[in-house]
Formats: sequence, C-alpha cells, structure tokens
Amino acid sequence: MSKVISKDGTPIVFDREGQGPALIMVSGATASREYGKGSASELAQHFTVFNYDRRGRGESGDADTYAVEREIEDIDVLITEAGGSAFLFGHSSGAVLALEAARLLPGRVTKLALYEPPFIIDDSRPPLPGDYQETLNTLIAAGRRGDALEYFMTRAVGMPAEHVTAMRNAPMWETFEKVAPTLRYDAAIMGDTMRGNPESIKKWASVSVPTLVMDGGASPWYMQHSAEELANLLPQGQHRRLPGQDHGPSDELLIPALVQFLKNVDHIQAGTR
Repeated sequence: MSKVISKDGTPIVFDREGQGPALIMVSGATASREYGKGSASELAQHFTVFNYDRRGRGESGDADTYAVEREIEDIDVLITEAGGSAFLFGHSSGAVLALEAARLLPGRVTKLALYEPPFIIDDSRPPLPGDYQETLNTLIAAGRRGDALEYFMTRAVGMPAEHVTAMRNAPMWETFEKVAPTLRYDAAIMGDTMRGNPESIKKWASVSVPTLVMDGGASPWYMQHSAEELANLLPQGQHRRLPGQDHGPSDELLIPALVQFLKNVDHIQAGTR
C-alpha cells in the first residue's frame, strides 16, 4: 500500500504492482481497490498497475466539499507518481471519470480503455428523474445510506425493487452502506448523460487519444448503443463487444482485450495471460 497527496490535501491510497507501462484503474460506483485486486494482479503481468481507492472509499481520505475536478486532480497526482503519463482503464461511472480526465489532462493520458460508461442516450430504458441528484443528496445528508443505495440501484442501475430488498439482508450490504455517501460523486460525474439525450456525450469529441470502448454481449441495448456511439464520436475511438458478458465482465475476456489494445498486440486469445 502506498499513498499520494492530492492538490487539496486529500490522501489517496493505492497499490502498485508489476512492471512496464503505467496503467491506472478507475473504479465505478461503490467499488474500492479491493474490488479490482484480481484484475490488477492479472494486468500486472504486462503493466505497472496503479489500483487506487477513489476519495471517500477504502483507505483514501475525503474533503468537506466535492467537485469532479478534485477527482481529476487525484488521477493527475497518480499520473505524476507513475512518471508523468499513463494509460487509464475505467469501469462504469469510473469510465466516465477516466474519459473526463483524458479531456482535462491533455498529454498526460496516452491511451484510454473504457468498459460500459452507463450513458442513457436513447429511449430504450427510462431516463433518470430530473431530481435524481437532489434526491440522492437529500437521502445521504439525512444519514439514510441504505435508502440512498436502494434509490441508486433501482433508478440508476435499473434493478428490480425485490432484488434490492433481498440484498439489504445480505452481508455485503453493510460494505455498500459504508461508501454510500460517494454515490453523489458518481452522480456528479455522470451529470446529464443519463437523461436520454444523445447530445450529452458530445463534449468528449475533443478526446483524441486512442480509446477502446467496450461493452458486453449480454448487457442491455442502451449500454451497447451508447458504447458504440461514444466510440464513433471519439477521433481515435474503437468499439469491442465481449461475448456473453454483462456489466461485470470476466477477467478471462476483459484482460486479453485490454492487453491487446494497450500493448498493440494483434493476436492474444481470450483466456490467455
């Protein structure tokens, strides 16, 4: 375990593993570096992997106020620790954070790999309510972490309410509740990109680094569609669909896809390391 200090004084904790080009892993909502340890170890056979706790999670610190720019600064200080440039791999809302980092840190991010940024840019599923962020913030401010989680899972993720009820009785629920206050961070990162408006992703058309946008063959159409549209929008974007995968892809398919793209290897078979 190592630590860097972000621009606002917040400590950001990370694990460094492997050798080779630097690769920073950016996790999605509720996830900590613990969640990505298996993938990080696999990727460390090819890269120097930085697997970090986003602010407010795991062993990283937090600040009294939040802005997306603070999380960009967290990534920036990790890039400095990595030697001044790095690849980024982001999952879900972490993919959107990684995309924004590439936009705001020109020259610092050299390649970008994204798995299912959860944009809603069509009418194939209900958009988030207009007051989604406000409601989430109200629940968190009131200390209703479990209710905030349920609101996120039913409205943003689209999980049936009865599934969430079952989850609330499971041991993992306590772990999720610990990081529930950071759900508002992911809501801020997503902004208005989950309201069914295809124009909402166009600000990233300026991201010119080589970018791989992935989705799963078993994922909902809205995620597949938005991944395709983002790849088409980016000047050096390419799209890849991992067969049979959903929002939680298996390392057996994900790792070879990442290695092939990031290392420019033409022939890496699924399941190899």
